[in-house]
Amino acid sequence: MNAIRIAQPALYEEVAERLRERIFAHELPPGTWIDEQALAEDYGISRTPLREALKVLAAEGLVTLKPRRGCYVTELSVDDIQEIFPIIAMLEGRCAYEATQKATATDHEKLEQFQKVLEQACLDNDIPAYFQANQDFHVELQSIAGNRWLLLVIQDLRKVLKLSRFQSLSVDGRLKKSMEEHRELMAAIKGKDPVHAEEVMRRHLLAGSEAMIKAASR
Repeated sequence: MNAIRIAQPALYEEVAERLRERIFAHELPPGTWIDEQALAEDYGISRTPLREALKVLAAEGLVTLKPRRGCYVTELSVDDIQEIFPIIAMLEGRCAYEATQKATATDHEKLEQFQKVLEQACLDNDIPAYFQANQDFHVELQSIAGNRWLLLVIQDLRKVLKLSRFQSLSVDGRLKKSMEEHRELMAAIKGKDPVHAEEVMRRHLLAGSEAMIKAASR
């Protein structure tokens, strides 16, 4: 019996991942025109795998293909933010509900570690550190919930939100308010109150969207 050989990742997938990383790092900022010829030359590839990679990123919402104008890194508008956040608030609210039901004492300890980092970052007014700890907290909560379908959709929407130029935590008072919301959320999780945890998470994310819109309008 001949073993079935495992195929190597396709070239376009590697190209898509490299471009994805550059977009998330804002090396290719929102609104940037994608120079296909220059990228193909930089990567030492033909334009065929590059175009296949761009199709993948277009399906993820990270780039926008415009007929006769080429490909651009997607730029989120205020309308986009207003449409995306109610959806992700609903999904992550459900995630908080399920995680609260399933969380063990060990899970509580892990979340408390992230909470301590958040508290210190808030005290230091360190927005980058707070932002990262907040991301880590949400990812851990999603892991505790263990719902792969929720995780799949949340990850896709989170990818798109990384395109935003605007940082909600930069709005005056938002950092402190976010920390208060996290304390309330942590209390609901430890108190095994899934209904309250869901409500707090939804409110937390919607408040973040309002702050992001304020940042966009400055």
